[in-house]
Amino acid sequence: MNTIVVLAALVAVAVAAPPAIVPQQTVLVKETPSDNVGLGGYTYGFQLSDGQAREETAELVEGGTDDQFLRVRGSFTFVDPNTNVAYTVNYVADENGFHPEGEHLPRV
Repeated sequence: MNTIVVLAALVAVAVAAPPAIVPQQTVLVKETPSDNVGLGGYTYGFQLSDGQAREETAELVEGGTDDQFLRVRGSFTFVDPNTNVAYTVNYVADENGFHPEGEHLPRV
């Protein structure tokens, strides 16, 4: 009799357990392929089904014969898996370094 009670309890627990969470496959929703890869710069972007996104453009800046550099402007978005909140970071990377800005980032 005890075996039947234990078996019934195990079945009840298994039926009452929440279904296993199956991770969704992330797919590419939109892509902006680089249209001008070369010496002058580039443009690139994408968006994924899970909310991630990235856009970036770069241009070659002439700072003199040996002082050429890329000035990059862009943004990326990610979703916090714990809160399901999307965060966007806009940035510039140039001769003065990397400069990110976002509502969630501290301001200096």
